[in-house]
Amino acid sequence: MDTPTKLGAYALGLAAVFGSAVGVGSAVGPVGTVGSVAPAVHGGQHAGSATDAGAQQPTGERPPGGLQVSQDGYTLDVPGQAPAGPDTPVSFRVLGPDGQPLTGYDTAHDEDLHLIAVRRDLTGFQHVHPERGADGTWRTPLDLTPGSWRLFADFDPAGDAAALTLGADVAVAGDHAPQPLPEPSHTAEADGYTVTLDGELLPGRESELTLSVSRDGQPVTDLQPYLGAYGHLVALRAGDLAYLHVHPAGAPGDGLTRPGPDVTFSATVPSAGDHRLFLDFRHGDVVRTAAFTVRAGGTPATAGSGSTGGHADDGHAHG
Repeated sequence: MDTPTKLGAYALGLAAVFGSAVGVGSAVGPVGTVGSVAPAVHGGQHAGSATDAGAQQPTGERPPGGLQVSQDGYTLDVPGQAPAGPDTPVSFRVLGPDGQPLTGYDTAHDEDLHLIAVRRDLTGFQHVHPERGADGTWRTPLDLTPGSWRLFADFDPAGDAAALTLGADVAVAGDHAPQPLPEPSHTAEADGYTVTLDGELLPGRESELTLSVSRDGQPVTDLQPYLGAYGHLVALRAGDLAYLHVHPAGAPGDGLTRPGPDVTFSATVPSAGDHRLFLDFRHGDVVRTAAFTVRAGGTPATAGSGSTGGHADDGHAHG
């Protein structure tokens, strides 16, 4: 991800939905561990997670971002379950083609690895940057509520290997009350800030999305750099949670990019359907998250609002 190609958006694609939502009041059971997953198959075909290990991509096509636990010989090794809590310690490893924990990474946007955590009903979004031990184990606290969570590791192995986004599920026990997906909207509120979205997601075509940040009716023109940019956008497709991570054109200090109120992204989705977009932006030394539901290929929404979020400047984003 340290080259222009690696900074491009990860592709999204079709995949089977992971199970069904657990009913209100039911307890979440354990899921299988990564260790039971077959190794990736090279030559353009890759094994999926424990729930879709039989599915393979056609030869020559790269799999969708975040839908596979193993790809190109790399595997995301996470615990199958974790307790609920606001500061639940979570540890994981990325295993390399030799089966050993990966310890060499190319830095992208000031970090060696970006971890995205989201519950499968697309609530509880968190974008964090774990600490890596000498043995290759990553550790970070997460705010986990009962339900099935998806963890996405967005990283670039050192050397010539392609950047990857691997995904795996973690079950969090407790009474689970799935939340419905918010209606499509082009406006979101986040800790007193209003973010508006201009543009549409067009299936199979590059789409330009401009997000504008205001506060108390006034445009915010002094956004602060966060991980080398004025905004970071993650899109997850409802259902299979196919992952797309894009960054805005330009960068702070390039003489052309203004620090707000507009942050423009280019993104490509291959299919119609609902997507949840999460924008991280930094202002007043706090990183906040604005969330939108956008329908690719549908009529643009003009009413409603997304979920809110904000956090201290420690790399955590809460939805």
